[in-house]
Amino acid sequence: MGGSEPSTSTATQPGRNEMVLFWASFLTLIAAGIGFSVRGAILDDWGNQFGFTQSELGTITGGGLIGFGITIIVLSFFADYIGYGNLMRLAFVLHAASAVVTFLATPLFNTGGLFGWNPRDTAYYCLNIGMWLFAFGNGTCEAVINPLTATLFPNNKTKWLNILHAGWPAGLILGALIGLGFEQLAQSGTVVRWEYKLAVFLLPVCLYGFFTLNRAFPRSEASASGVSLATMVVSLLSPILLFLFLIHAMVGYVELGTDSWIINITNTVLDNKTAALLAFIWTNLLMFSLRFFAGSIAHAINPLGLLLMSAILGCVGLVLLGIPATKGVWLWLGAVTIYGLGKTFYWGTMLGVISERFPKSGALALGISGGIGMLSAGILGGPGIGYKQDYFTVNKLTESGHADTYARYQAPEASRFPVFTPIVNSVAGKELLPPIAGLDNAKVGILENFNGLKTAATAHGTAIDETEMKLEKEYRLLTEENRVTPQFTDLRNWWQTTGRPHEAEDTPPIAEAKLHGSKMALLATAAVPATMAICYLLLLLYFLARGGYKQVHL
Repeated sequence: MGGSEPSTSTATQPGRNEMVLFWASFLTLIAAGIGFSVRGAILDDWGNQFGFTQSELGTITGGGLIGFGITIIVLSFFADYIGYGNLMRLAFVLHAASAVVTFLATPLFNTGGLFGWNPRDTAYYCLNIGMWLFAFGNGTCEAVINPLTATLFPNNKTKWLNILHAGWPAGLILGALIGLGFEQLAQSGTVVRWEYKLAVFLLPVCLYGFFTLNRAFPRSEASASGVSLATMVVSLLSPILLFLFLIHAMVGYVELGTDSWIINITNTVLDNKTAALLAFIWTNLLMFSLRFFAGSIAHAINPLGLLLMSAILGCVGLVLLGIPATKGVWLWLGAVTIYGLGKTFYWGTMLGVISERFPKSGALALGISGGIGMLSAGILGGPGIGYKQDYFTVNKLTESGHADTYARYQAPEASRFPVFTPIVNSVAGKELLPPIAGLDNAKVGILENFNGLKTAATAHGTAIDETEMKLEKEYRLLTEENRVTPQFTDLRNWWQTTGRPHEAEDTPPIAEAKLHGSKMALLATAAVPATMAICYLLLLLYFLARGGYKQVHL
């Protein structure tokens, strides 16, 4: 598994090699967080550049989480046999490859596509495959770092697993600060392409690769204690453990699914990208700080009590975010703070409970639980919240008498809620989750860019200079480089013949419908932490009847 270094660990204090491994693990979550945060902030860029709907963007972000989950689960069965050091090197290669494939989206889009695909589909596949490779890298790391941390700190698992997962909000914060810096440059007239924003995640990737080079890794706690793989597998059949897996699926949906969209939704509500990024930074700074104190809080009220309190706060926060009255910056910040307090302790504490109560399951239970959370976020969370935005947005437009506006901005293809649609519809006896063609974000982006120019012109008492539109600037650039695609020409013609003549009547209903769709998507999501709270209460009562919650030791 690579070179070794003498350990200076004692019974109470890990040695230098152990702490280097822990902080390298921390860096992997920073890399994942930066990539996740920046991708959330550039969804608008992708939608505007390539013409994707909210559902399509949700599918791209969701695919990354699906790959994350699958990789964790599969590698958890073989991590001790492959070697944690080898897995970390594989993760480094996957992270680097994800950047290369993702960055191919723009040049292949501009040159007319690949393998007979049209440019839009080519860009979609590049972003999707790039996201999957990024997810495979993240999942490979996650299959190592959770059992590794549980092994390094056997007597303080909940504490150190929460500290480890403080790396995730740290990465989200850094990603948001990167986005904020680039947004300030954009306001000063310097537009930075999304590729440069995304490339920053490669810095922590290089750092964790360097720190784990030729370093000795231990085996998981269960494997080191002589627990066989068969015993680990059998221990997975515990009803309580299976119930915890189900709860972790809900955790993935509400935490990571919402995080996939929260910057985009906040920008829609506040109509201010800088404010949206600052609100995102604040909630993750709160989460980052509090995760260092999870051990003390869990010791005072026990881990399940902490999770119950978190679920209640998460539900209240999402309800407040979803109601119409929460509009201004300060009201939104207050609501998002409550939501942030709620989601802070979900992930690390869930892993701590599983590791403490089911030590014989070793890396398997930790990997499967985390993998289930990621799969839920990828299959249901990201795409599902995107679908809900499309669903409520379109309903608002059509039910408020703006069917003509919807027709002008309707995406070419309809999307469905990602899974379970036939089951839900058959049980209900009607189509509760119908296919919805959302708004074409390329067209909406042109409208919003035009209205930004109109607002600026009104403030300065001048006429609108439509040659300064992003659409026209890109057209001039593509014309000069002889790279104008038929799709871009069609989009420009649509604006000149259909979009521009109706912009005054289309702007208010589209803005109102997008706001309604964003808020209703969050309000509907509040049902998930409400269900989690009931589950945690049942677990508390179960353990109370058995003498209280206690850690199990091998």
